[in-house]
Formats: sequence, C-alpha cells, structure tokens
Amino acid sequence: MSDEVTAEILTTHVLELAAHGKRLDGRGTDEYRKISVEPGFVSTADGSALVRIGDTAVLAGIKLEPGKPFPDTPNAGVLTTNAELIPLSSPIFEPGPPQPGAIEVSRVVDRSIRAAETIDLTRLCVTPGEKSWICYVDLHVLDHGGNLIDAAQLAALGALAHATVPAKRFGIAEADYRLEVVHYPAECTFVRLGEAIVVDPTFDEERAAQGRLTIATDEIGRIVAMQKGLVGAFSPDDVKAMVERAFRHGEKLRAIAKGAAA
Repeated sequence: MSDEVTAEILTTHVLELAAHGKRLDGRGTDEYRKISVEPGFVSTADGSALVRIGDTAVLAGIKLEPGKPFPDTPNAGVLTTNAELIPLSSPIFEPGPPQPGAIEVSRVVDRSIRAAETIDLTRLCVTPGEKSWICYVDLHVLDHGGNLIDAAQLAALGALAHATVPAKRFGIAEADYRLEVVHYPAECTFVRLGEAIVVDPTFDEERAAQGRLTIATDEIGRIVAMQKGLVGAFSPDDVKAMVERAFRHGEKLRAIAKGAAA
C-alpha cells in the first residue's frame, strides 16, 4: 500500500474520530499532551531549554554577543530568531535552504517574543548608537510529532529565562548577569478537524486539518500575536472560543516555563 493511500485512510479515521469528540491518542479536544521543559540542556550556550510536547521535541539555544545596534533603534539591543528543521526529525523535512515551515516557525515565535516585550531590548544597549547586545534565539526541531510552533515558543521562552549575559567574557562588565524576562507569552495552536476544533495537534492531525490558528497571550491579559495557517476558515465565534481557551492554556504553559526557570 502506497504512503499516499495510507495517509488518506488515516486522515479519514482522524476526521471520523473528531466527529465523535475523540482523538487517536485518547485525549479530549481541549487537552495538551504531556509537556516537559529541561533548562540548561546545552552547557556551551548562554541559555538553553529542551521542550517536549508529547512526541515533539524542540531545543532552543541563546547566544549573546556585542554588536552594532540598528540605526533606527540606537538605544536598543537586537533580537534575531532562527529555526532549523533537520531531516533527522521528520521524513517531510529536506536538507538545503530554510523551508517555508522553518520560516513560519521562526517568524511566529519571534513575533510573540517581540510583541509581548518578553525582554526589554533597551536594557541590552551598552553604548547608544555604537554597541549593544545581539540576542540570537536558535530553534532546532529534534522530533516532529506535531505542533512545532507551541513547542518552539515554549523552548525559546525557557531558554531566555535561563540565559546569562556574558558581560565579563567580553570585557563589558566585571560580572555576568541573568537576562531579565519581563513578560511571559505563551502560544496555543488549534486545528479544525471537520466541525471539531482541537488544541495541540499531532502530526497526523495536522495532515488531516482544514485550518490552523495560533494565538499568543501573555500574563497581563493581552493577545500579543495570531497566526492563521492552512486553507480552512474559522467563524468569529470560533475565534472567540479559541481565544478563551488560549488564555486558559496560556496560564498553564507559563507556569511550566517559570517553574523550569526557577
């Protein structure tokens, strides 16, 4: 039996289960898989965290280096986010230049961090217009079991909360210091499976989905970012319901990130 036929049969089964409020792994429609955050996973990084959501694993690493600020923000540091989807993590990933999926993951994670003002970039300024800290957030997908965006964002947040500014190493200060995390955004992803809308989709559910919506919220009650994916549509009532669900899940995700950083 070809892979295409197998995938079509599985998609039909996923949709049939969803129509009855069920999922392949036995979860409810509004239930996340088991989540774990392991900070400090890479000793050579200035901050790091390995996040697992079910079978999905994403490693985030932080590097901080002095550099020149942008001309339009001379009093602020620079944040740059990059995602790498290595072929080892999924048969759908190919070697070569960044794929659209990698670009989307990095942009959505970057947007939530910036919009929530997770870190105060003005505090990364060393000398206005001349020198500031460049904060690199590198995301590496180790195992693609679905819902890469939520896992990548949680990994980035955990790594930032664990990061140390290497001021002594670069002769900028007499001692290193922790990078301060001001706000804790959390991204929550939903997909439509027929008439059902489920949270934290698996790889097989994403392949069967008719629409995807990621909602980023923070601890002070703001919706800081949204990202629509796939071709299906959501009604205004659907979006309102997902926003309420995202705020509830966001509290739990933030608690996990803060607990790991403590």
